[in-house]
Amino acid sequence: MFLQRLNLIRCPSSRLTSNLLVFKQPGRGLQQIRRHKPNCAVPTASPVFLCSDGRAADLRVVPTIISPMNAGPVLRQRGHHFHTSSPVRALPVSVLWMVLKPLQKLMAVILGRSIRKWWRALPANRQQLMREWTWQHRWHLAAWSGLAVMILFLFLLTHLDQSPVTGRTRLLVFNKDSFMELTALTSEKYMEEFAELLVPAADPRHQVVERVVQHLAQRNKDIPEVSDVTWNVHVVHSPDVNAFVLPNGEVFMFTGMLEAVADVHQLTIVLGHEMAHAMLGHTAEQASLSHVVDLLSLILLTAIWAMCPRDSLALLGQWVQNKLSQLIFSRPYSRTLEAEADQVGLQLAAKACADVRAGPVFWQQMEIRDQMSGGPIVPEWLSTHPSHKNRSNQLDRLIPQALDLRESCVCPALPPTDPRSTFSKSVRVLLESPQTHVRGGPKGPQSTHWPDKQESPHTGLPAALFAQTLLPPSLNVGQESEGMIPPTGPELAVAARVPCEGGGYKQAVQS
Repeated sequence: MFLQRLNLIRCPSSRLTSNLLVFKQPGRGLQQIRRHKPNCAVPTASPVFLCSDGRAADLRVVPTIISPMNAGPVLRQRGHHFHTSSPVRALPVSVLWMVLKPLQKLMAVILGRSIRKWWRALPANRQQLMREWTWQHRWHLAAWSGLAVMILFLFLLTHLDQSPVTGRTRLLVFNKDSFMELTALTSEKYMEEFAELLVPAADPRHQVVERVVQHLAQRNKDIPEVSDVTWNVHVVHSPDVNAFVLPNGEVFMFTGMLEAVADVHQLTIVLGHEMAHAMLGHTAEQASLSHVVDLLSLILLTAIWAMCPRDSLALLGQWVQNKLSQLIFSRPYSRTLEAEADQVGLQLAAKACADVRAGPVFWQQMEIRDQMSGGPIVPEWLSTHPSHKNRSNQLDRLIPQALDLRESCVCPALPPTDPRSTFSKSVRVLLESPQTHVRGGPKGPQSTHWPDKQESPHTGLPAALFAQTLLPPSLNVGQESEGMIPPTGPELAVAARVPCEGGGYKQAVQS
């Protein structure tokens, strides 16, 4: 037996352990005797070993700088390697749920169908014995069912949360970190999907959206859910009237939506609505409800496949169960979240000094656009969004509060002409005019030409998006040939504001 001292250095760069005193017996490996204090000075000479026969043992420590993706430190003894494997990180719960969600229904169908076949294979006397056993133990089964319901209730109770800004109580099953990882994957998917359709950053359409988004973020920086997010803009060249914002701040605006808005005020309200979805965490909230409803639906789905005598009836029952789940839970809840985003988005636009009276006008425009397009109109109870008319009426009721919030933020005075009355007169003129204002084509009417709406000849955008006088100086957008016009002179006095109490802004004193 010989005794040897092994100098293992523990340093931040090498991530090794402290000094060990080890001994070796014939036929046995290295064994630890005691641990010495760590010494962070890397030895320049080879380690010193004390052997019984005076021979030197060739045992060396090779320190290596370890990255999170590499293996751990390696010990080499005469050609033998000892190493530790790097830790493997588990998938987020939200990602696992998305992967396993389709398999859950399949397993429920297989389980229910297996129970039905097993029951049919039992003799009549065995079936009768099973019925009698179930009836005799009905109170025990009821107690276990009640316990399961109690556990589910406690689970839901411990996952309740309050929505920011509105304070509404909601259910959140996924934590923010794990859901953000899923959001990053979704963002990458969208970037790959729209890679060839993205408008360059130098395009005036991208510049308009970029400036409005940054202005909304700046004017609402007193809200942590807004100031803690980096907002990135992506304009997609597509005729779809759509826009959405991911929870990680990735803004996707379609050029079809830019053509649908009449001015920057409407664009600000639309972007405020989409940013409200992100800051309120509606995506995680909707996924949490879907997760709970799906788990409960698995029990019902298993029962349907177990009790229906034929597979065709089971498929019909599964279809009915899916539709009822959407009509009772998913779609009404989605409409609730849309209404909340309308309310909060109007507040964000009010603090950004936009003309909030343009909000109801936008949804009136969308309603007329749908009517003149000739397409089928889906009833509200079948849709995930409120109807255009109801959204316009809701924003109309919120206008007085939004105007008070706008005034508390020391915004410039609005023009005396109300856009709502102006739009009503324009619609009346449009309906009374014998000429058509609808652009026709081989597939029918495509879009509506409003009497007071002009388009930029190069971008197809409403010229009002580039009109400097439509917004406060802090949100003015230059014309296409001039780019953005920075505020100068007296405009700086309006642009310089700091957060005020209650979420508003107050005028800052300029020296």
